[in-house]
Amino acid sequence: MTNAEIAALRLSCHTVLPGHKLLQPAEQFAAMAQWCDANQVTHDTYGEGELVQNFEKKIATLLGKDAALFCITGTMTQVTALRLACAERGSNLVGLHATSHILVHENSNHQVLQHFNSCQLGNAHRPWTVDDLKAFPEKIGALQYELPMREIGGQLPTWEQLDAIKAYCKQENIHLHMDGARLWEAQSFYGRSLHEIADGFDTVYVSFYKGIGGLGGAMLLGTEKMIAKAGLWMRRQGGNVFRRTPYVVAAAMQFDQRIADMPALFQRTQSLYQLLGDYPQLRVNPAQPQANMLHLYLPVTKEQATEIRNDIAKKHGIWLFGNAVHTALPDQSMFEWYVGDQLLQLPDEQLRHALDVLVAALDATKEKSQ
Repeated sequence: MTNAEIAALRLSCHTVLPGHKLLQPAEQFAAMAQWCDANQVTHDTYGEGELVQNFEKKIATLLGKDAALFCITGTMTQVTALRLACAERGSNLVGLHATSHILVHENSNHQVLQHFNSCQLGNAHRPWTVDDLKAFPEKIGALQYELPMREIGGQLPTWEQLDAIKAYCKQENIHLHMDGARLWEAQSFYGRSLHEIADGFDTVYVSFYKGIGGLGGAMLLGTEKMIAKAGLWMRRQGGNVFRRTPYVVAAAMQFDQRIADMPALFQRTQSLYQLLGDYPQLRVNPAQPQANMLHLYLPVTKEQATEIRNDIAKKHGIWLFGNAVHTALPDQSMFEWYVGDQLLQLPDEQLRHALDVLVAALDATKEKSQ
């Protein structure tokens, strides 16, 4: 099936499990227009304007940073921050986890565009610790730490582990950068303010289209000097778009409510773990919830899982998951659940029905394969 056909199949379902409810353009634009009218919003010009600057100041205050810059993509934002950090620290080497977005999803942009060189730290299946950092023999200019780590099910280091990394980086003059694409989802696990979590990071990147549900866009936060340099580099790379207004509006109009919902989403994730315990055919990673997301492992191949998903969508009107992916083991696949407003609002009886249908399909597929 093409991506367009998959999207149409998802839209045809009356029950969708992962993520937030998907608004169609007419609904979303109407809500944006209403919010703009109520708040007397005027357009920015190349990022200059009351709407953009107020939102930047709001996020900077929330995270306890001096300055912030709204950026059009996270991909451009993070490599720019790390490039500038390396220049300041006198080392072109950046420490990354094996599952860093930069390594997994960005087509080697940091190397091809000569931003910096990278080295991998820690175990690919666990968050890395200060001991992994101390064991590395060469001088590192900057480090990226993702909170939480999406590719390993939303795992997070303990507060003590994170605190030790912050202290070591300060001691060794290593620039510590946070990949906070899902930072908002980490707060409930730590039980601390966003300001406390971000404290000790020299720069922070956050996203506005994942858990916040905006149209796109990101923000880089740090010192005024660093943000001024980043603004110049964004222009050099073509990131200084004429209007940021639509992206900022889509994020700002729902930001407070999305943040307020995060504790309930984490509580729902905890209850999901208890419910999933009744389905031994489904293996969960991590073993205990650390954010409002998780990975579910199925005893079938990626191709079989995708076929099951599509068949259930057509026959039952239930959309179980987005993409299934291969795992290290044969005849096994995995998919991700982001616990958003859809799973939050779905009654347990309906969820159990969806899981019963899934498990029956898994059993039938395994029998057919034997």
